[in-house]
Amino acid sequence: MFEGIRNLFRKAGAKIGMNGSLIDVTDDNRVNMPVSEYKRIAKDFRMYRNDYDSITEHVGKSIHRRKPHTVNMTKTAARRLASIIFNEKAKASFGDESVNDYIDGVFTDNDFYNQFETNLEKGIVAGGFAMRPYVDNGKIKIAWIRADQFYPLRSNTNDIPECAIVSKTQRIENHTVIYYSLLEFHQWDEQGNYVITNELYRSDNKSVIGYRVPLNRIYEDLQDQTSFGPMYRPLFAYFHTPGANNISLESPLGVGIVDNARGELKDINMINDAMRREVRYGKRRIVVPEQMLKIDEVHKPYFDPEDPTYIGFDGDDLKITDVTSDMRIEQLKSAMDYALRKFEVQIGLSAGTFSYDESGLKTATEVVSDNSMTYQTRSSYLTMVEKAIKELCTSILELADYNGLFKYDVAKNDPEFSIYFDDGLFVDKDKQLDEDLKATAAMAMPKKQFLIRNYGLSDDEAEEWYQETLKEQRDQQTNIAEETRGPDGDDDVGAD
Repeated sequence: MFEGIRNLFRKAGAKIGMNGSLIDVTDDNRVNMPVSEYKRIAKDFRMYRNDYDSITEHVGKSIHRRKPHTVNMTKTAARRLASIIFNEKAKASFGDESVNDYIDGVFTDNDFYNQFETNLEKGIVAGGFAMRPYVDNGKIKIAWIRADQFYPLRSNTNDIPECAIVSKTQRIENHTVIYYSLLEFHQWDEQGNYVITNELYRSDNKSVIGYRVPLNRIYEDLQDQTSFGPMYRPLFAYFHTPGANNISLESPLGVGIVDNARGELKDINMINDAMRREVRYGKRRIVVPEQMLKIDEVHKPYFDPEDPTYIGFDGDDLKITDVTSDMRIEQLKSAMDYALRKFEVQIGLSAGTFSYDESGLKTATEVVSDNSMTYQTRSSYLTMVEKAIKELCTSILELADYNGLFKYDVAKNDPEFSIYFDDGLFVDKDKQLDEDLKATAAMAMPKKQFLIRNYGLSDDEAEEWYQETLKEQRDQQTNIAEETRGPDGDDDVGAD
């Protein structure tokens, strides 16, 4: 009862401005983003969920509403792009062996490569996502932040140095669902210190942030504010889809594949809906005199009573007539193929990516020549992926150093970073290996470069392999020399 009274006073105070309250995160004066950007992202994720408005049809004098028969091309395209851009075979490496081992352990503990591909799929839909390292029980964990949870506070042409991150939870209080929103502000103060401020808001309306309440309502050990002192970079990394934001020119957020292809996606769904209805209502229909369908003690059935092919019609001199209409499958198939090709162009994939190729399987070399557009799009994404992962690794090292988990001064020792992406879809591995072997034998390619290109090794790993190979060659030559040497120490070659 007392809790209900307190909530009532808080609501009344929020209405007259006595305590902090927000309808939307963008209402906070620290957030420098228009609400239109997040309405756009909400529409993107709605299409990703395959959630479309009902179709309104006029049937006679009545109005009929139904769900459309849709094909979730948003999910299909995003999944396809994410799988060819990044997969679990990718591997990040550093020139410093100790840094390489530590980051590899953090990534393994967080199942990073699988999680990155999953979140990349959602980022491709909405234009980006963020990663935020934090410490949990003495280990570095990685939080994944969707585009609709990430709010830039300040940005420039190259980076987003400050942001707000929103996390939502819900609880049942007095038989009512209550929504809590944790706002985590990442900012730099006037002295150049990195500060994280946490604020908790409560609401009984899912679409409203609500009014501010103490953090201990939900989070017992969370501090209102934490200062980390001077830091090299923010404790988050934002992945931005390649290309400019043509929806909001001043926005630092990226645009997803949905934003410039809404019309094409609607066309694909409209054609698919028409095709489904064509098949459903294009079944065979035969009109027969109504009395031929009567079944009772006097009338014997002329046709199978469970067969819906026959339709009774009351009229004189009616003959059995086949009124089945031809289905427009070929026309609709051509229309669907046209819409798919338009969609492929909009999102940067080669024509025919989502259509069946009757020529069968192709070699990797043919895929490169046929899918040049896909290859170029992938290359643009990989540039942004590499940038985001490098920034994340830098933030992990700074956070680990601050908490005493791994001592490393990033500002003084910027580690050499590289990432190996599996290009198996676009590179004929057997042909590449054969060509590189010839180049190495002809002294046209260093052996270290051969190992890096064909085995995905870092510089240090390739050097280690190379030195071990040289040692094995020296040992082998020594053994051969000892075998050819006589018992008295002389060479037996040429002896009688």
